[in-house]
Amino acid sequence: MSPSSMLAIAGAVAIVAGLCWACAPPQAPSAASPIYGVTLPKGYRDWTLVAPAQEAPPLDELRAVVGNRKALDAYRAGTRPFPDGTVLVKLAWKHTPSPDFPPASIPGAATTVQVMVKDSRRYASTGGWGFGRFVDGKPVDKAQHETCFACHAGRVADRDYIFTRYAP
Repeated sequence: MSPSSMLAIAGAVAIVAGLCWACAPPQAPSAASPIYGVTLPKGYRDWTLVAPAQEAPPLDELRAVVGNRKALDAYRAGTRPFPDGTVLVKLAWKHTPSPDFPPASIPGAATTVQVMVKDSRRYASTGGWGFGRFVDGKPVDKAQHETCFACHAGRVADRDYIFTRYAP
């Protein structure tokens, strides 16, 4: 085969490849948070409660923090810093008065699920913690993730960057 024939074939292949790429369906968005690569842990809704919380306005949310076995063991033993492999998940819902008993609250619409993963090597620049914030099961944008560590570092660096205290 002559060099000019090979060049023509290579050009045709490049054109077809380019057309196929342009017509390909878009990639599904990543399930991992930007910056940190944190995902929603499987089975987190069945984890043990660490503590509930009520967030005042303007957020006006009911929250529950759950943790994996490493998290609960560390909380109960008072181990700080938390060991690698600790995972905490905060679930949040709009605070809604109960229609059945007005002094009580019930969870309204879900707002966010936030995840913290302890891996001191992978996340060395953020106190050993990786962060993920999810709405409707999808990670929010990079700009929102850029605020995670700064907030924790500015308020609870002395508690291994954890806001939640264990509710025995």
